[in-house]
Amino acid sequence: AWDACATPLPDLRGRRCFGGLDLSSTTDISALVLVFPPIADDEPTWILPTFWIPGDGIIDRGPRDRVPYDAWVRDGYIRATPGNVIDYDTIERDILQLNNEYDIQEVAYDRWNATQMTQHLATEGLTMVQMGQGFASMSAPSKELMRMVLARSIGHGGQPALRWMADNVTAEMDAAGNVKPSKAKSTQRIDGIVGTIEAV
Repeated sequence: AWDACATPLPDLRGRRCFGGLDLSSTTDISALVLVFPPIADDEPTWILPTFWIPGDGIIDRGPRDRVPYDAWVRDGYIRATPGNVIDYDTIERDILQLNNEYDIQEVAYDRWNATQMTQHLATEGLTMVQMGQGFASMSAPSKELMRMVLARSIGHGGQPALRWMADNVTAEMDAAGNVKPSKAKSTQRIDGIVGTIEAV
């Protein structure tokens, strides 16, 4: 179902969109996903992710995680930040540049690990919206993303890092039938899917 939504993205510059920011700890992948609502009846909702990973150690991490980080960086699917830990200054600059290219209405974020950056981004004019990671916040958009995937009403261009994360996701459900992605139960990184759900 995910692969059936790999419609190539059009030029989205200047388009209205919403962001979901999932910041990592020191050595993992960070993600900002922009979701563009359709402006025509026959248009899908477009999904445009940006990923960051520490540049040092990419060659060693690839075989361990069984994904081609070095090729993804080379081909522009992931951005390598300087050093062996994630460089939040680079991410912040890149987000501000993305805000210049696209009409970002709001960015939803998990407050964990994000306080300083989100304050800086708010000072620069972005509307930052805190979003919890529990069932109460995540269930409705998780179900909506699943509905859109099954209806083939999203287009993600086949971005390989995002596809890998979609394949990694394990959901958990509470007694009331609410669902959310589980980082603890998922096989590998799912940051791009979490960011997509936040943006949705």
